[in-house]
Amino acid sequence: MAEGGGGARRRAPALLEAARARYESLHISDDVFGESGPDSGGNPFYSTSAASHSSSAASSDDEPERPGPSPGLAAPPPGAQEPEEDEAGAGWSTTLRDRPPPRFEDTGGPTRQMPPSASAMDFFQLFVPDNVLKNMVVQTNMYAKKFQERFGSDGAWADVTLAEMKAFLGCVISTSTSHCESVLSIWSGGFYSNPSLALVMSQARFEKILKYFHVVAFRSSQTTHGLYKVQPFLDSLQNGFDSAFRPSQTQVLHEPLIDEDPVFIATCTERELRKRKKRKFSLWVRQCSSTGFIIQIYVHLKEGGGPDGLDALKNKPQLHGMVARSLCRNAAGRNYIIFTGPSITSLTLFEEFEKQGIYCCGLLSPRKSDCTGLPPSMLSDPASPPARGQHQIRTKGSMSLICWYNKGPFRFLTNAYSPVQQGAIIRRRAGQIPCPLAVEAFAAHLSYICKYDDKYSKYFISHKPNKTWQQVFWFAVSIAVNNAYILYKMSDAYHVKRYSRAQFGDRLVRELLGLEDTSPAH
Repeated sequence: MAEGGGGARRRAPALLEAARARYESLHISDDVFGESGPDSGGNPFYSTSAASHSSSAASSDDEPERPGPSPGLAAPPPGAQEPEEDEAGAGWSTTLRDRPPPRFEDTGGPTRQMPPSASAMDFFQLFVPDNVLKNMVVQTNMYAKKFQERFGSDGAWADVTLAEMKAFLGCVISTSTSHCESVLSIWSGGFYSNPSLALVMSQARFEKILKYFHVVAFRSSQTTHGLYKVQPFLDSLQNGFDSAFRPSQTQVLHEPLIDEDPVFIATCTERELRKRKKRKFSLWVRQCSSTGFIIQIYVHLKEGGGPDGLDALKNKPQLHGMVARSLCRNAAGRNYIIFTGPSITSLTLFEEFEKQGIYCCGLLSPRKSDCTGLPPSMLSDPASPPARGQHQIRTKGSMSLICWYNKGPFRFLTNAYSPVQQGAIIRRRAGQIPCPLAVEAFAAHLSYICKYDDKYSKYFISHKPNKTWQQVFWFAVSIAVNNAYILYKMSDAYHVKRYSRAQFGDRLVRELLGLEDTSPAH
């Protein structure tokens, strides 16, 4: 028994090398996750965990592989007669033909080379430059003036300056690394107090700026969008993302982890939980799956109980399709490969994207997905479960519908990967589980994004304002800081001083408050 275990351990490096060889064009580095040193762990690209949202999530490392017939369905020999079409009569066939992957020649990564002396502030201001901060100053002062004209003068108010606006942002951003429930803890004198920040700005001044803070002070007559108070900032942020970074070919559409701080949830009472208001919006992103850089943000407001409300969005795949179209509006013609979850995956959407030069690979659920046009025989579970690693494939043109078994059926729809090409899910103890290449790719990329969520969701700003536009604003700032850190990790500045994500956030806060010298590092 020990000898068999030793053989498995000796085979493991060869399996990992085989997986790397299949993906040598995709450079995924754990280093971008932030925590320097041993915390970086093993690359999820080559092994998926039970906590992952990937196709192998139901598998256990300890479970022995069941014996069974050949792991896949081989393609018929050339010249063989094509079988009858599936009972759906929509052109689905069991004939498998090899096809090349979408051609991609762009070089992903940062668009500009930052100097080794670049500070945390330099990276942050790639997305939130001084002209955006100056606009916040103007709009905040305008709002304060109009507010006082209507409700009476405020003798304690003085117009905010650019330096104060930076300090104000720095105080709020500090909650992303201190994880305090209230930003006012800075001045409390308790566990979360920060005397160095408290000396730069008084609590009274901070609260005055917080009271009047605005990105857009007044609604124009043409404005109908519910996020008009924050939309210019989101547009500016998007321009910064587009100009500072070129994504790799593979990307993921998903909702990032922006739930409440787990420490707070674990310690607060049931009454406190009930008192916290439910978010009135849903935040979706398109994210580069080789670096974790968030390329695009889409915010869907809950504007009522109608068909476009947030509750309907969670249950209707066609509304998720609308989200996907919005996130991919700038992706046409570039041969990107987009990975999607069950609520987005649909034949209609994938065919629409393919006409635009966007290719897809998505997990499919008969319960959550729009299954229009798919063969019913592939959507029903077999009477007796096949052996682990078995799969069936139906094709229609460039589209492949895969049903792969691993302690239950997992279905995938793709036009990005050849149905003939084989891959494997690498397990630390069970070795490799054979699967079509599309399944391995989906598991690898989604596992990477899950690891990103686990790491970076800890650094979202924990300040929770009541107004929806302010919640969206601070979430967007959190994403900007995370993206700034990813660019920092990919720059020469990282080799000068290797900051972790927490250290980078603390440094940025101090630079925003003018406490840190940003001259070239020695």
